[in-house]
Amino acid sequence: MTHIHYRIGQIVPSSNTTMETEIPAMLRARESMAPERFSFHSSRMRMKQVNKDELAKMDADSDRCALELSDARVDVLGYACLVAIMAMGRGYHRESELRLRALTLQNDAPAPVVTSAGALIEGLQALGAKKIAVLTPYMKPLTALVVDYIEHEGIEVLDALSLEISDNLEVGAQDPRAPIDISKRLNIANCDAVVVSACVQMPSLASVQPVQDRIGLPVVSSSVCTTWRMLKALKLSAQVPGAGALLSGAY
Repeated sequence: MTHIHYRIGQIVPSSNTTMETEIPAMLRARESMAPERFSFHSSRMRMKQVNKDELAKMDADSDRCALELSDARVDVLGYACLVAIMAMGRGYHRESELRLRALTLQNDAPAPVVTSAGALIEGLQALGAKKIAVLTPYMKPLTALVVDYIEHEGIEVLDALSLEISDNLEVGAQDPRAPIDISKRLNIANCDAVVVSACVQMPSLASVQPVQDRIGLPVVSSSVCTTWRMLKALKLSAQVPGAGALLSGAY
């Protein structure tokens, strides 16, 4: 069997520890059923507290990260901070993706760019979700901003639950199976899909399939959506076992 190798580049907040575990976990699981092989490469932008000022300062660092990763000739770049993009204003993921992609072109290392913010929107749209419920670790004002961003893209948020954790390391230290119980507090009546973590730092991969099995609706997280978008950008089948509807191979 021919193995084709892909380099996955990630632009991550300096205090993020989750995207470098969840995305590799999904792509390693995919390796058990498909010939492609993946390696993982990261560049970090400074951020400790999840607030609007630090997020804006951090986003300015993403250009340097994109250049560093393109030096390694990665095959796709993922911007792994959903709220940093959403805090920059409605629709900003398009601007960010275009700017970072242009930097890879200037560096003679063209690579598609995926933002977790854009991936969440596109993943929900692919599922045909019009009404959703969302779980976030953010303080309530940031959750409100995320809800506004999603609704501006034409998806109604019927319920949102904030865990109100501002320290990013503390967010990453949450139990990946915690959303199985926490999600029971979401009102999912009339929802088409549920987001068990709208944050790429809040671990939730172990909760996606169990919550989906319990509620019978498609369940995603921002890391699931980012993995789906990366696979689509690489023109590979978006199939990962046990990671919910979006990665079933049907989308």
